[in-house]
Amino acid sequence: MTNHDPAPAIYDQLLQLSEQGQKSDALDALIQYVDQAGQYHELFEALKMKLRWDLGLPAAQVEPETPLDEETEIKLERGLIAACRRVGEAFFRAGKIRDGWMYLRPVGDPKWIAEITSRVQVTDENFDDLQQVLLHEGVDIRRGYQLSLERLGTCNSITLFEQALASRPRSDQQVAAELLVRHVHRELLANLRGDIQRREGNSPVETTAEEILQARPDLLKSGSYHLDTSHLASTVRFARVVDDPAVLRLALDIAHYGRKLHPQYQYPGEEPFLDLYPASIAFFRALLGQQVEAGIRYFTQKADSVDQGHYGLLAFEVLIDLLSRCGRHAEAITALDQRVPSGSRTLGIAPSLLQLSQRLGDYRPMQELAKHRGDLLSYTAALMRS
Repeated sequence: MTNHDPAPAIYDQLLQLSEQGQKSDALDALIQYVDQAGQYHELFEALKMKLRWDLGLPAAQVEPETPLDEETEIKLERGLIAACRRVGEAFFRAGKIRDGWMYLRPVGDPKWIAEITSRVQVTDENFDDLQQVLLHEGVDIRRGYQLSLERLGTCNSITLFEQALASRPRSDQQVAAELLVRHVHRELLANLRGDIQRREGNSPVETTAEEILQARPDLLKSGSYHLDTSHLASTVRFARVVDDPAVLRLALDIAHYGRKLHPQYQYPGEEPFLDLYPASIAFFRALLGQQVEAGIRYFTQKADSVDQGHYGLLAFEVLIDLLSRCGRHAEAITALDQRVPSGSRTLGIAPSLLQLSQRLGDYRPMQELAKHRGDLLSYTAALMRS
């Protein structure tokens, strides 16, 4: 019985081109064939063979080769990156995210990869793989977290924030926190309005949760609530990284609502936010330029009273962060000097001394502090910046 060759034409074509001495054309024909057939792993190998051939190297490497000259090495590396781009993009077009990311990871062009990813149609089949790339790999935090809110809901998105984003840079956390605050505030306000509509027969004229509760002071006294109270607490906690005033106002509104909940639903936070909602209100107000002195005074008292042995430097870092974000960089440097011992390992909440000096636009306080602490590297860094 004769085996049926499923694609005799390509074999014949490659053989004919090779026998005619047109080996480069044979490689081009191979590339075209596997590309059109959707055989993208094979496409990468074919592109690699063509690249090596064009560089005067054996198309198929058998043994480890001797070190290449620098020019050839650079051309080989650039060619392989180009092949990765082509193959990774092809896999993404086919909706095969996991396979595509294997090739796109070495490319090192996050903006381009985010643009490629934006063209992928989300399905139940590729959602998990897409989230791995967008969120866990940090390719497009905004799209990834928005998809999470839309497809997984608030509860799972909060868990995702804690598991995937808590250790990422502050800028990434800000993107997700802003989306979460907007989402939760929108849900809270919709539920509040719906409840008032059922009770009173008309939608409330007030535009914020705070105004609605001020007009109806007994609304929550019976222990009722309009959104999962753990979601409210988590959202307020995550919102501390937000800088956008519009989003801060929404976070403040959520905190005002939380402050009116029955005491059993006002879950304690961690110092200096043990009284979660009152502390958060003071924090958000200060960032918004409202009652700034009161807010700074509140967190200064916390920094002076919280047990450092139990809570570490957290209260100190929150104070330094707040001072700097309120534009008081010199005071933040003073607080760092007075409260953070030399050589301490911080949590990364407060800006570094170098960041504070950059915001201040003056590196002399850093020089003096570094010299006082015997920190030769920081002293030199300040000199180089001044």
